[in-house]
Amino acid sequence: MAEPEYTVESKCETTEEEKSSSASSEVVIGIDIGTSQCSVAVWNGSEVELLKNTRNQPLIRFDVPVDNDIPLGEVNYHLSHKHERLSGASILNMKRLIGRVDTDRVVHASNNFPFLVQTLDMGARPFIAALVNNVWKSTTPEEVLALYLAELRIMAESKLKRPIKDVVLCIPVSFSRIQLTRIERACSIAGLHVLRLMPEPAAVALQYAQQQQHMLRDNTGRISKRIALVFNMGAGYCDVAVADIDGGVTEIKALSGSEIGGEDLLENMMRHLLPGFDKLDIKSMGSLRVAIQEAIHELSLEESVQIDVDLGNGSRLCKEVKREEFEEVNKFIFCESQILIVECMQNAHVNVEDLTDVIVVGGCSCIPKIRNLVENLCERETYKGMNPLTAAVYGTALEGALTSGIEDPLGDVDLLTSQVTTLGIGIRTNRFEFVPVIPRNTTMPVHKEMIFTTFKDNQTEALIVVYEGESEMEDENHLLGYFKITGIPPALEGVPEINVGMDINASNELSVLARVIIPGSREPVVPVMELKMPTVDDGHGCCNEVLDRAYGPTLDSMIVRRKNDSI
Repeated sequence: MAEPEYTVESKCETTEEEKSSSASSEVVIGIDIGTSQCSVAVWNGSEVELLKNTRNQPLIRFDVPVDNDIPLGEVNYHLSHKHERLSGASILNMKRLIGRVDTDRVVHASNNFPFLVQTLDMGARPFIAALVNNVWKSTTPEEVLALYLAELRIMAESKLKRPIKDVVLCIPVSFSRIQLTRIERACSIAGLHVLRLMPEPAAVALQYAQQQQHMLRDNTGRISKRIALVFNMGAGYCDVAVADIDGGVTEIKALSGSEIGGEDLLENMMRHLLPGFDKLDIKSMGSLRVAIQEAIHELSLEESVQIDVDLGNGSRLCKEVKREEFEEVNKFIFCESQILIVECMQNAHVNVEDLTDVIVVGGCSCIPKIRNLVENLCERETYKGMNPLTAAVYGTALEGALTSGIEDPLGDVDLLTSQVTTLGIGIRTNRFEFVPVIPRNTTMPVHKEMIFTTFKDNQTEALIVVYEGESEMEDENHLLGYFKITGIPPALEGVPEINVGMDINASNELSVLARVIIPGSREPVVPVMELKMPTVDDGHGCCNEVLDRAYGPTLDSMIVRRKNDSI
């Protein structure tokens, strides 16, 4: 049996003094749930402390082995050995799958995982299955994540000798509100209460701000206003942020993100070296995956590596791979990374010469092509003042200290952060178009309103369908919910005013309200509708299909358009 990564006590042995301290102040942990590895940190009163396992490792592999001796869905949390990862009995990369439907591109790209991903291609939640004693044991990404988070909570409680319930997590910029809801749900199952879900590059920017504040306090130099670009690329996602740091205030000016990362680099190399790799059995797939993953890591240090892997049934892959070949195979990924940087700087209205520092973090930060790409584009060397693998979890621990209201006489966490929306939020108009009411990169909290109107003469009903995303076509965005307004007084098209308001509070909770006003009247002619969003669950309801079934025949009679737009 593998050595456990940490020891768990059945009861926390706390002294009366510790119990008194626990009662007077809540400890908030920060967790960075990565695609391939995770880390946990806490503010200990004077600095951020990384919680390490019994192997003295701050980075914990996100592999969940499924044991036949315990009930389905539970896990023995230990270091998953290579043979377990290859056999199909270990589940990994849940961050790539959580909150997605089985028609999603990312889900379909999961055919290189050494376990089974079941899809029906009907817009439902995918199921995953591990192979234990030749029996497929099925579960869901949310259940796996919840069990894993519970283990991390127990680890933190064992280390800190007190109960833990509050957490700050960092999440990718491109996560939809459906995915955020799933993360919160998994935390709740794990016995954790989410205080804040923080974009990963924003968490990195917060650590950078504290470092600059310390330099000012220690009189090591005159610190003026600074503008930092944060580039974060891990196994599953690539995010960029531009942050304005002035004293202890960190203002996120713009965010951009994409579902590209080390997993895409890996899949491209697997397909390049063995075009028919998706026909391999689970064990051979796992062997190929591990061998190419190790080769990619070695190419960060060497110009060429030798791959030699047994694929079973007398088949073998033996090939030398050069760094230049790896970069050519993945040129699209690198190009898209550049586009994210340029897009983020444009949205922040910042030029290269305005940047004070450029910070590159994440698991892919060690890839020479990535670092050179960022340095060439930003025309400066990258910042060397933080560990690229733990920068995000440091930021979540700092945010946890801020939200918990700890006593801070030395001003070590005298910080303030300002966040922006990661995706646009709006409604469907003119049958198929998406009109954002709150654009992406809007500072939160925020309240915005927009006037819409009827599409036809004597239209007495309107269907308000709320989406989140960036595409101009509604069906390419994330459906958050919908509601129907009835009782609109008959009038010529374009006369009634349907005022749609959207409110996002400091906790990133979204409310949508709508009221109908006839020009000349000061009061709404129908009761105001207000709902919290999201109200749908893409994993169960196949929501777009449900919407079409419920309202498809009458949709044309309930369309809205922007006021003053021509038909």
